[in-house]
Amino acid sequence: MAYTYEQLKEMTVAELREIAAGVKHEAVQGYTQLNKEHLLAALCKAFNLDMHVHRHVKAAAINKGDIKSQMKELKKKRDIALGAHDHAQLHALRREMHDLRRALRKAVEVAPK
Repeated sequence: MAYTYEQLKEMTVAELREIAAGVKHEAVQGYTQLNKEHLLAALCKAFNLDMHVHRHVKAAAINKGDIKSQMKELKKKRDIALGAHDHAQLHALRREMHDLRRALRKAVEVAPK
């Protein structure tokens, strides 16, 4: 049976050892003495599985120019709220600016190199 890394990771050590018992590969020799981490690595090597978790990132539908223009508008509103000493409005605007900055950083990290 073909296994995926996620399936193997969810199994117990006993289940992994049962699978290793049926595998004839040098990576799983001595499987009875291996802990879960090492047994998982050995099975992945024997089954030629990638141990890295791949995250499926949606295409960034964020336009940097739009975010930057929104930030400029929010900064203007923030300056007005500062002059009016409106703390509730300041808090809301700073939170929105924070969220936009995070979205911008996330869009930059996801962008292909």
